[in-house]
This record gives sequence, structure tokens and C-alpha cells, in this order.
Amino acid sequence: MSLALWRRVEHGFDAVFGAPLNPLRHLGALGFLSFWLLAASGIYLYAVLDTSVAGAYRSIVDLSQQQPWLGGLLRSLHRYAADAFVILMALHLLREWLHGHYRGVRRFSWLTGVPPVALVFASAIGGIWLHWDRLAQYSAVATAEWFDALPLLAAPLARNFLSDGAVSDRLFSLFVFVHLGVPLLLLFALWFHIQRLTRAAVWPPRPVGLGLFGTLLLLAIVAPVSSHAPADLATVPQALRLDWLLLFIHPLAEAASPAVAWALVGGAFLTLFALPFLRQPARAPVAVVDPANCNGCRRCFADCPFAAITMVPHPNQKIGKQMAVVDADLCASCGICAGACPSSTPFRSVVELVTGIDMPSAPIGALRQRMQRGLAALQAARPIVVFGCDHGAAVAPLAAPDVAAFSLVCTGQLPPSFVEYALRDGAAGVLVSGCRPGGCEFRLGTRWTEERLLGLREPHLRAEVPRERLEVAWADPGEDLTLQRALERLRERVRCAHDGVGPKPKASHA
Repeated sequence: MSLALWRRVEHGFDAVFGAPLNPLRHLGALGFLSFWLLAASGIYLYAVLDTSVAGAYRSIVDLSQQQPWLGGLLRSLHRYAADAFVILMALHLLREWLHGHYRGVRRFSWLTGVPPVALVFASAIGGIWLHWDRLAQYSAVATAEWFDALPLLAAPLARNFLSDGAVSDRLFSLFVFVHLGVPLLLLFALWFHIQRLTRAAVWPPRPVGLGLFGTLLLLAIVAPVSSHAPADLATVPQALRLDWLLLFIHPLAEAASPAVAWALVGGAFLTLFALPFLRQPARAPVAVVDPANCNGCRRCFADCPFAAITMVPHPNQKIGKQMAVVDADLCASCGICAGACPSSTPFRSVVELVTGIDMPSAPIGALRQRMQRGLAALQAARPIVVFGCDHGAAVAPLAAPDVAAFSLVCTGQLPPSFVEYALRDGAAGVLVSGCRPGGCEFRLGTRWTEERLLGLREPHLRAEVPRERLEVAWADPGEDLTLQRALERLRERVRCAHDGVGPKPKASHA
């Protein structure tokens, strides 16, 4: 699958659910929700489970037969949540890979996200064993034979399953440990995975979360999970209802060989670990703090998507008590911090605009100069300024005799005061564009920009700015038509306002 195809699928879901509630834009958060559902249902199931070899099967069967609307439902919900976790994890991994989110500052998150994949399957397979039915017997024996293919074990593991007497309560306690101990490691791994992300989404939007929970609950009611016959090591299980999502490794080892299965699994994990170190692109300069203009307001600290900014005592106490410091290893060079800085306002009466924190490759002062020159070069009666994003729909094709277009590293780099400044400097209207909600290359750029323009986040666009002269359009790469339509709406609106024709249409946020 290519990134372009993935985006088409995402946009199709956007048309159905809307971009903010598109489940494909909340895969990580939905994965966390699946984990919490597994934990909550698993606590009850463990409380009623008989952890002995003789009693495990009967306790699980009784759970479904004697309390079908509690124990049986939770058992089915538990299994379907495990399947959902695997699907969401695979889709999340695919999406991040397609977007190239394994390079640069995202290397840490990628590398810490690979081990949980193994932990998920280890825990899931261990959970199958606890049923101790024919499917559990098949999985336990197949896993033992798979590990026996490694030349590291002194004694074959498969001999533990030669007869029913060989499976003791002690061995079954190992099954319990695998299924309960591994998730604790998984929880720690997931916590570690999001350590370098600020405002990491561990809960999806309520409608999306309720949609997942409702789907799993409906599956649990319509197709409840049931046990196979009790395990009998004297016979070979036949006609099994295999959970292909959780137990795919067993048929793979049978179809090829255990050695080939190890080679495929090992190769896949080595590839995932190696990706961040292959073909690293040249890194853009990181954000730079100017102590003379940093007053320690903490806005850049609050808005940084990758926890790259910390606050330290200011060397000049007359300016502020604290000063921002950028960790070069964590900075994604997105410029969102510059858009948050109050000293980034273009209204400052200085020849050279130097801000408290800025991007050396695309400073705010240079943007002000470019905008002034661009507006001065337009000869139209109602000129329009367009601010866009390098990772969203391209704004350069919008350039026209009445349009000056400027692309930023991220729309979040744009201080809201630039909208007012452009209008005061002669622009009849301003179009602000960026990636679709949930699709920002730097996670929070679209969100912060929208909140700043709506007056919900500092620095905000002043209420005195005429909203009918502002248009906002969120569009991903390739959605040039969306931007063109937004520009035409703005043109029509400023024309009506200028000519006094009809009521002034309201500004829109597409």
C-alpha cells in the first residue's frame, strides 16, 4: 500500500465520520482503549478462573453457562477486544510506516513501539492456553515444537505435553504467569512508548470509543465465544475454530517449517528495528531561543508536540523568571513554538523582527518581510493572502495577480496576529490552510492553529478582526480543489463586502 492510497481510504472515512471522528485518525488511542477493555474484563475473568489443570476448563465453561449475561459476555468481549487490539496495532504500525514516522525525533517512539508487538501475541497465546480445551492443547503443543526448533534449549519443551499426567498444576501456573505477567510488561512498554509525546492520546473521542465498544459488545452478543472439547493429549485435535489473528504463527510453522517461521518472524522484527537507521534525510535546524526576547511565558513549552522544550531559570531576571531551552535531540523543527511565542507578533516596531523562539531556517521576521513584499507586488483591488503548510495541500498553485501565497513548515508556526497584520497591510482577506484534523504531520499544528484563530488558545486572534475576511480550509496533499474552492468563497465574500452587495457571508472553517 502507498501513502496516496492510504490517504484516499482515510478521506473516504472522513466523508462518513468526519475528520475529527475518523477512527483511522485515532488508531493509537483506540488501541489503548482495547487494552483497557482487556484489563477490565480480564480482572473479573481471573477472579472466577480455577487455575488448576483439572478445574480450568470447567470453570470457563460454567462461566458461559451459568452467567451468560455477565461472565459469558465478558469472556466474549475479552476475546474480541484482543482481536481488535491486534488489528488496531497493525493498522497503526502501517500508518506510521507509510508516513515515514520512524525517522528523526520519532525514532524513539518507533523503536519503543516494536517490542509491544511481541508482548501482545505472547499474552494472547498464553490466554488461549488457560482454556485448556482442544484449541489450547493445539496451541501449547505447537508453541513448544516451535521453540524446540531453536538450538538453545537443553531439553525439548514438547515433552511436557506427551500425556495428560505431564501437564501439572505447576506448568499451568506458568500459563497463568504468561497471560498475566506479560500484560504488565506491555503496560510499561506502552507507557514508555509515549514518553516523548505531549498530550499523547490514550483515550479516543467519546463517540469513536463508544463506537468501538458497541461493536465489540454486539459481536459478543451475536457470536459468543465458546470452548472446544476438553484437552486430551492422547488424541490429536481436529476441526478447530482457529483464531487466525492471534494464532497465525501455528499454521505458518506447519505450512513451511518451524525454522522458516522463526526466520520470517525474526526478519520482520529486525526490519522494524532497522528502519529508523536506514536512509536518514538531512535534518532541519532545530528551534533557537533568544534570551533577550524570551520572557518565560511557557506557551512554547505547553504547545510543543514532542516535549522538546523545558523551562530553566532566566539568566536575566529583569526579563523573566524562566527561559525556554530546546533539546535538539527531541525537536522536530516544526515551528509550532514560534507560533505560540507572544514576541512573534509582526506589529512590533523593529526593523528586524527577532522572537523569543524561532526557526533559523524559516524565521518569523523573514515571513513578515515576504508578506510585505508580496502584498506590495499585487496590483489587484482586493488582494488575498494565503498561509499554508509544507505538509498539507500545496498553496503555491494558488498564486495569482490577486493572491500572495506563503507556505510554512507547519501551519502551527503561524502567529494569529499575522492574519490581522495582513488585513491592516492591505489584504482584503486571508486564507489559512493546513493538514486535515488528525492528520497533522507534527500532531498538534492543525489543532493549535484552529484554537488560536477561534480565540480558545493563546496567542489568539483578536475579536476585533472581521471574521468574514478570514477563511480556514484543512486539506491534505493532493486536495488542491478544496483549497481552490475555499479561495473562491473568500473572493466572493470580500467582493460582496467591498461592493456592498447583499449580506456579508460568515467565515467558514472547512
